Amino acid sequence: MARKTKPKQAPAQGSIEVNLTGNVGGQVAVGSNIQQTQNISKGLSALSEEDRALLSALIAEFMQKVRGEAPEEQKDEALEKASELEQAITAEEPNVSTMEHVKDWFVKNIPALAGTVTGLIVNPIVGKLVEAAGETVAHEFKLRFGSAGG
Repeated sequence: MARKTKPKQAPAQGSIEVNLTGNVGGQVAVGSNIQQTQNISKGLSALSEEDRALLSALIAEFMQKVRGEAPEEQKDEALEKASELEQAITAEEPNVSTMEHVKDWFVKNIPALAGTVTGLIVNPIVGKLVEAAGETVAHEFKLRFGSAGG
């Protein structure tokens, strides 16, 4: 038996009707004369002076720990990987795949420093950099490391 439905009435003149359903993400603007501004801060400029100083100290502490704790036969390569990690974190757009590669290298080659590497990567300040780089980078970071630094 066919069911009769009432036809939808058009919205009254001058009004706006919006119906969003399903998995909806991103921005939505409805109306007339809409102005939107989006400011995206990438890289270190996304951090406050205090956060930049703290990040610099965290990286210096990490490098010092690698210098002091890496076995002599692996020290040069460990310092090279540590430098790669620093560059990946402080790049205009943080390089999540390099972060993961460096972490995996330490897990495999110098497990005693793996926690230190991971601690630096998941630090909330690094999370701020990742989030400032945009949704794609933040999503990739979350897939590889959990929440974006929080």
